[in-house]
Amino acid sequence: MVTEFILPDVGEGIVECEIVEWLVKEGDVIAEDQPVADVQTDKALIQIPSKYNGTVHKLHYAEGEVAKVHAPLFSMVVEEDAADGVTTAPVTENKADNTAAAATGNAPVEFILPDIGEGVVECELVEWLVKEGDVIAEDQPVADVQTDKALVQIPSMYNGVVAKLHYKEGDIAKVHAPLFSILVDGDSDAVAAPAPVASAAQASAPAVAPVAAVVAPQVDSSKLSDEERRRIRTLASPAVRRIARENDLDIASVAGTGKQGRVLKEDVVNYLSGAPVAAPAAAATTSATSTTATPVTTAQPMVAGGTRTESITGIKAAMARQMMASVQNIPHFTYAEEIDMSALVAMRQRLKPEFERMGTKLSMMPFFIKALSLSLLDFEILNAQVNEAGDTLTYFADHNIGMAVDTPKGLFVPNIKQVQNKSLFEISEAVNELATLGRAGRLGPDHLKGGTITISNIGAIGGTVTTPIINRPEVAIVGLGRLQTLPRFDASGQVVAKQILNASWSGDHRVIDGGIIARFCNQWKLYLENPEMMLARLR
Repeated sequence: MVTEFILPDVGEGIVECEIVEWLVKEGDVIAEDQPVADVQTDKALIQIPSKYNGTVHKLHYAEGEVAKVHAPLFSMVVEEDAADGVTTAPVTENKADNTAAAATGNAPVEFILPDIGEGVVECELVEWLVKEGDVIAEDQPVADVQTDKALVQIPSMYNGVVAKLHYKEGDIAKVHAPLFSILVDGDSDAVAAPAPVASAAQASAPAVAPVAAVVAPQVDSSKLSDEERRRIRTLASPAVRRIARENDLDIASVAGTGKQGRVLKEDVVNYLSGAPVAAPAAAATTSATSTTATPVTTAQPMVAGGTRTESITGIKAAMARQMMASVQNIPHFTYAEEIDMSALVAMRQRLKPEFERMGTKLSMMPFFIKALSLSLLDFEILNAQVNEAGDTLTYFADHNIGMAVDTPKGLFVPNIKQVQNKSLFEISEAVNELATLGRAGRLGPDHLKGGTITISNIGAIGGTVTTPIINRPEVAIVGLGRLQTLPRFDASGQVVAKQILNASWSGDHRVIDGGIIARFCNQWKLYLENPEMMLARLR
């Protein structure tokens, strides 16, 4: 059985070390406690011993390279006697299964849940996209998992057959621990490659039940039919696959119009409306019977009251922690201002056809973002962050402006990087991309980290004035109200219709006072009410 040897903790707070010297080579027979490698941390030179008897299969690093703690250091074929100690549960498989495994020469390999975001140690298993016994291919999506920050799709590293799913949907899976086991295709060289990340606990005494008891036939990807290969390779999101399943539709039969042939929701809807797929005979018979039978309804007594309890997990839990930490640690104050958007609304109408010709939709948000970036050039403190102790202020040269996105999974705040160097068109493209990813639940960790100031467009839903909570450790946030047509007096005293928007700022009173936020808002308002003035400072 090929087993990944996980580099254990080599010192408090140490997350990586340099491979100074390998004391073994691939193919060597080694014994338990035999020194395998010398590694250098920033504190000491440490010798790493083997935990098993067996044969070195693959060294994952060259001498001089930096190895990660809790990641695979090398792989080895563990001797049968030593392999018994790899799992804590007794092995109970029957002789037939053993014979099948021996005949195929293929034992299940543990797929280790890799790092899926900075600081993320666990995630919720939202949906399995495969089931035990399924034939899967390398890079095929296997599961959707929900971290505190994003919905992440986990792809397979191998061709093979799913042997065991270690979690149920809704369970919490641990990063660096086995997610599922797979009987790897005999033609695949994937076993020789390191798993993305593996569990330190697994290296010492993994608590995963043995998977050798679940034996599926070995699969040769070269022998798959075109139909099977096509189904495996079809790209589609979980939501789209669910729609296809609910309509007894083979997702592989739908031509995808998305990137790299990805099947979109519209593709499935159009396919179903134009050419419905016939259900299997048994299913069709059942369906016909159910549609012709007269439903029997029984009057049920009405139940009054009742409660429902559910756990706060995933994005809701992360948002709760973030908001509590912000309110408890930051002394908030709010400043509100009214902005006449009439000139900007007219400019947007003039620019929209050109932006559409260039392939993107122009909303009001890119103007808010660019005006904010130009204002930050004169008020750097609004683009700063306070440390945990509250005694140091860090100024950022890049304007990574966040925009709150309301998604089916909860509130996300992705940010557009280096706005100060972007044109209005580039910002518009970025806004549309982040909004699309947010609605699809596909925002990744890179989209969400590194923000320096945030805009919340609550007015897109409704409301005029808000008291937004600062996205800690940032020092300011602005909430945009609904754009309204209201009567106002012009310079000659005549009542005219104006496009009015209310903006509500929240600031960190430890470093920003009312005067700073008022002057900053006045500068931002100047650009929005007189958009041509932005031209003087555009880059």
